Amino acid sequence: MNLPTITSYGDYSSQNYGMNTLRVDTASITLYYSYRTIVAFHTIKTGLVICENVWGTTTGKHLNWINPDHSVRLDYETFNKELEATLKELNL
Repeated sequence: MNLPTITSYGDYSSQNYGMNTLRVDTASITLYYSYRTIVAFHTIKTGLVICENVWGTTTGKHLNWINPDHSVRLDYETFNKELEATLKELNL
């Protein structure tokens, strides 16, 4: 059994700020958090799914660290539907 791992992503020089960019890896999904909000996820089936920025400049920076290509980002409503369906499919 693989236990989930929690790391930070991005380019923060301070560990304190790194706590705002969490990446949670499980056997079936990787979740990217900006603060306490899931802003992207990755599975083998879906690949990387990333939300458009509806929050602010700091979360925008976090999203750019995950993937700077704005053309692949889903609108907020579609992203949440995809996330919910994926979590349900994985029984999470």
